[in-house]
Amino acid sequence: MPVEALKSLLPYGGWTADHAATVTFTGQGDPVLPTPFRIATAGAATLAATGLAASDLWETRTGRRQTIGVDLRQAAASLRSGHYLKIGDGELSAARNSIMGTYPTKDGRWSYVHANFPNHRAAALKVLGCAETPEAVAKAVLTWNALDLEEAILEAKGAGGMVRSAAEWAQHPQSAAIAALPLMEIIRIGDSDPEPLPPGDHQGGHQGDHQGDRQGDRPLSGIRVVDITRVLAGPTCARTLAEHGAEVMKITAPHLPNLGYQEADTGHGKLSAHLDLRKAEDLATLKTLIKDADVFSQGYRPGTLASRGLSPEELAKLRPGLVYVSLCAFSHAGPWASRRGFDTVVQTVSGMTLRQTEVVPGKKPGPAFYPVSAIDYCTGYLMATGAMLALNRRAQQGGSWLVRISLAQVGKWIVDLGEVPGDAARAAPAEFTPEEIKSWSMVSDTPQGKLTHLAPVLKLSETKPYWARPSVPLGYHPAAWP
Repeated sequence: MPVEALKSLLPYGGWTADHAATVTFTGQGDPVLPTPFRIATAGAATLAATGLAASDLWETRTGRRQTIGVDLRQAAASLRSGHYLKIGDGELSAARNSIMGTYPTKDGRWSYVHANFPNHRAAALKVLGCAETPEAVAKAVLTWNALDLEEAILEAKGAGGMVRSAAEWAQHPQSAAIAALPLMEIIRIGDSDPEPLPPGDHQGGHQGDHQGDRQGDRPLSGIRVVDITRVLAGPTCARTLAEHGAEVMKITAPHLPNLGYQEADTGHGKLSAHLDLRKAEDLATLKTLIKDADVFSQGYRPGTLASRGLSPEELAKLRPGLVYVSLCAFSHAGPWASRRGFDTVVQTVSGMTLRQTEVVPGKKPGPAFYPVSAIDYCTGYLMATGAMLALNRRAQQGGSWLVRISLAQVGKWIVDLGEVPGDAARAAPAEFTPEEIKSWSMVSDTPQGKLTHLAPVLKLSETKPYWARPSVPLGYHPAAWP
């Protein structure tokens, strides 16, 4: 099954069956956890695509291709890597806020309240006019029709949605808009001369003696990435680029809400600096960083950054040859193009939570999420794949490039992979074995102490993926390239 899933990704890289034959999948396939969705297949195929893209860059550097290995169970675990974090001997909690979840509505439906971030929680509570307890929220939601509540919370700049079935979603105009799009787009948006891949590994090989470091090279050595994405998918893209040698600068600001465990999970390999883009001087600093970078990755709704001069077209003029990676929730097309959303929101409105509960009933009534963040992490892996493909095109053809993808497009791709039999999904264990988690983990020395976390999944024959920097607190570094 992962081979078939990978075949669906081959056209994006211009890859042939010979390229696919360089990938070896190992380990037990789906179901690995109690869900009908083929999460191990999705994770393994998207990780394999990152390996093929990294191998392309390595071939451009050296003339040699690499062989690629992915373990399916380890790939599935990577889709909830934030759950396997420890600082010292203590767990780093990935628990969701107590009021986040689905609630029955007045019209006999269900509504999802996304409340993990304080701003979205405040928006929902303002609309509902109730206290911050699950009981109070349940009572308030029951006075609303589901569609009315969906619109009211979004109008208040919150997030969530009405639970729909897959059949209902298929009739929705946004579903039709997404179905008309490819999974991912890599579009030339400007002309510039070809740029050879920069030489040398500026970060060094201090995480160990890895093959490839002896030549001072990794697939993305010397490539600079400015990452202003948040939450999981976008930061996973930049973390993946760092695995292959890119110098990544994560930019956020003190006033933006964040969940600490997510930053520890996706921060491996990155510099981290604070810039407040509401301030002219900080915006100018960001543009200076971008001018000296190769990749800019952002996850704001379409058009949001244009007022700050950060649109793809404007940045391609500022830095000809830039690879601009653009992520949003529901794509750039259709009536929901400007709607905010997350992995859980896409699951809710597209029928995935309803299907999850039909096949694997939860401990309490109502639709439930599948047991990983498959849309988020697979989107991140595909964004990284697109960025590497665009960098290789720039090296050979020149040009500025836009890589465009959305959570909803990836959600559709996962659904289209099909389902495992219900009996098998229900019989799957809820967790991997402690021995497996230990074998897949590593320890990094961070400013907060020793961080135990999952290591890179991908196996490459010449350039072992690794992070040359540990996760650091947000804003830890100055906003300047070393």
